[in-house]
Amino acid sequence: MKKRFIIIVLDGFGIGAMRDAAQARAGDEKANTLASILDEFPDLKLPTLEKLGLMNAFGRESNCMKFQPKANFGRSELMHQGADTFMGHQEIMGTKPKKPQFVPFQEKVDEVAKHLKDAGHKVEIMNRNGLRYVVVDDYATVADNLEADLGMCYNVTAPLDYMPFEKEYAIAKLVREVSTVGRVIVFGGTGNTMQDLYNAEEIREGKYIGIASAKSKSYDQGYQCLHLGYGVDKEVQAPTILTRSGIPCTLIGKVADIVANDLGKSISCVPTPEVMEITLNAILEMEQGFICTNVQETDLAGHAQNAARYVEVLKQADEGLAKILPHLTENDILIIQADHGNDPNIGHSKHTRECVPLLIYRKGLEGVQVGTRKTMSDMGASCCDYFNVEAPQNGESFIELIGGKN
Repeated sequence: MKKRFIIIVLDGFGIGAMRDAAQARAGDEKANTLASILDEFPDLKLPTLEKLGLMNAFGRESNCMKFQPKANFGRSELMHQGADTFMGHQEIMGTKPKKPQFVPFQEKVDEVAKHLKDAGHKVEIMNRNGLRYVVVDDYATVADNLEADLGMCYNVTAPLDYMPFEKEYAIAKLVREVSTVGRVIVFGGTGNTMQDLYNAEEIREGKYIGIASAKSKSYDQGYQCLHLGYGVDKEVQAPTILTRSGIPCTLIGKVADIVANDLGKSISCVPTPEVMEITLNAILEMEQGFICTNVQETDLAGHAQNAARYVEVLKQADEGLAKILPHLTENDILIIQADHGNDPNIGHSKHTRECVPLLIYRKGLEGVQVGTRKTMSDMGASCCDYFNVEAPQNGESFIELIGGKN
């Protein structure tokens, strides 16, 4: 019997500020990604998302998209701090978010250096205008991440022609052991050198120093990347629980880069039409199992503050969904959601702390509302419940609300 649980994450597609936005992320109380898009493009038509209940979840109709009485829908708040793609996806998979700290690397240099030295690594502390960062075994830098909110992440960067990614990853794990920031990101590429990394040094606000990722030439070729999250344990997440129980798991798009899936299949991809095609093919090839797809280009359009590009990507995703629906049966569950907001008209290029839509499709199921979920972990919990396996660390299943387990 075919039985598939599918989550498609439209990255950054929020539907209105969370109640705590003013306190938790000042300025985000004005955020509403979908509203901003509709303000600029009031005649936007997304027929598949409309059919699935997008406006129901949003709470109001637009010029061309209306409430659907047969739609199954809800919305979800974010449990993790801020509005983060990495932690958003860990939350979806059933992780109970652990509150990280914001700490400039300057405050951790000595502790990180000692921990690496104690583990047998060669460590050199670089000093640039009074700001310090670490070089490990001649080819790996450890410094502030300059792309996320400052103080939220550390980067471990290396030219992979000179240091294998596996060795760089081992260094990053040691950094993670003594760091309380949200992420330690380990990455590198081929074809560049340490001089390229040094040329990419930048200082921000007089207290953060790092290697600017885009300037390091790491992305040009042979790029590899992993994110090590604070308080994230893959053993209590849906993909690990499912695959160890013999349930196949396929991760597609950015989620493949940021969620552990050691026993499953992970396919990295960015272009939306390709992401949706890979998802359709994965559904057609899978008799039973879990698929999670991330459509990243919605988020990239938000970062670029480009509502027109956002609309273009939404239309591509909508067309992809239209091709998927006919292949789903009464035993399949499809959830369309987001992981946070990314309002293209808010005036900055950061994520926004917004509730996210939950659009639920199951052939024959009509008119069900699952309410406002307190955490996106309810999706991971529902998935595990559907396959009768151990529950993840966090979340509450709503399978009984949407037709039970069959």
